[in-house]
Amino acid sequence: MKPASFNYHRPQTVEAAIGLLARYGASAKPIAGGQSLGPMLNMRLARPEHLVDLNDLVELDFLRASGEVLEIGAMTRHIRIATAPEVRRAHPLLAAAAATIGHYPIRQRGTIGGSLVHADPAAQIPLIATLCNAEIIVSGMAGTREVSASEFFQAVMTVDLRHGEMLTAVRFPVLAATTGWGFRLFSRRRGDFAIVAVATTLSLDGDGRFATVDIAVGGVDSVPLRIDLSGAAIKGEIPTESRVSDMAAFVADRINPDDGATIPAEYRRKLAAELARQALHEALERTRGVAS
Repeated sequence: MKPASFNYHRPQTVEAAIGLLARYGASAKPIAGGQSLGPMLNMRLARPEHLVDLNDLVELDFLRASGEVLEIGAMTRHIRIATAPEVRRAHPLLAAAAATIGHYPIRQRGTIGGSLVHADPAAQIPLIATLCNAEIIVSGMAGTREVSASEFFQAVMTVDLRHGEMLTAVRFPVLAATTGWGFRLFSRRRGDFAIVAVATTLSLDGDGRFATVDIAVGGVDSVPLRIDLSGAAIKGEIPTESRVSDMAAFVADRINPDDGATIPAEYRRKLAAELARQALHEALERTRGVAS
């Protein structure tokens, strides 16, 4: 199929883009890389009367690592996030996750802003944003506001964007050099969306015991889930293999995936436990200097 007819706009500034979105409201749809919206247009799952092309907004294509914050413009492509030295230094977990998005042509066109706004609960960028509680920068006619990832993602492909607003940047806290990280996903085929994905960060105290552990799971609910590990009583524990397995089982017990037509809920739960175990083990190796 081909898209339904629409009016095409290509603004040259963020202000002009916001003006178009405010003017046309719900009948307008912004397009960035088009890796998700393009197929939806072709299948007529999306039928906007006005398409606002953001690709001339070069001011939103940037990486800024300063102090404890890595700020990324909404039009920054996945391939740049996956390969840029400043991202690898400031947030290697984000770089590693971006490198697994789709296939190479998709990473060349897809943008971080598009992924966040599309809000597929199995996608990599929303998962990492949720884990790190990234700060989403949203701009509109009334000005700019900052929204935490925990509040930005509201439901399947539903985010906190108001009338006439657009996402302009996202801020991730820089990972400390002593922070270990792990990322695991499982999909039917390379490049497919994950059936389940898990990301984690952790640190150890001076005695080699758990100091902090954060973990998030994608593909098991309407939004990526950041699991509250306070009930697992991990702080001060020695990171043994059995303790890691217990933590992974705790994560699996905290999710409640739906039964799908082809993927049972119990399969996702067991998969989440195994991926969590692998991701935690990977993160521990990094704290000990074993993994690169």
